Amino acid sequence: MEFFTFENEVWYKAYNGQSGRLSEHSTDIIESLLCKIEAFYPKAYSALCQEYARCKPNIWYFRYRIVIRFIKCNFGNIDNIQDIDDSGTLHFECVPCPLRGECRYENIICHPQFDHHISAAEMRVLRLLYNGSKQSDIADTLYLSEHTVHNHIRNAFVRLGIHSKSEFIKFADRNNLFR
Repeated sequence: MEFFTFENEVWYKAYNGQSGRLSEHSTDIIESLLCKIEAFYPKAYSALCQEYARCKPNIWYFRYRIVIRFIKCNFGNIDNIQDIDDSGTLHFECVPCPLRGECRYENIICHPQFDHHISAAEMRVLRLLYNGSKQSDIADTLYLSEHTVHNHIRNAFVRLGIHSKSEFIKFADRNNLFR
């Protein structure tokens, strides 16, 4: 799915070639994206719910406003990279914004932090792995055994559905894991 903004409206182009303007009645797209936002970007979801709380009595319009804002802040450009790929992964873009550097929702709604469900210990190990350290160096740096480092990496990869270091690097970049 590719989203783009034209004359302040959000448009989409689906995998099957279908395209159109996103509206309150695009319930399948709205519900699908809303579930991803709520599950993987809870800070963005919470901020958006607060921002559009006055719309909540009309639940469909409320959901539509949340999704539209999320799209405008993260997917407004049309390009050759699908904003949501076949596996459901979101590919964020750097969207031009007149409030860049001033917006109270910067790095909350735009460029949101991925909620990864990884423990703090695993995250320390993964950060070093992401930065190019070998498992033995990670063990020395964090005063852990190499076996413990290996287990942290393995457990985190299982939780994230990842099978290799290169796949992890791509995943971390796509989901702003260390930004």
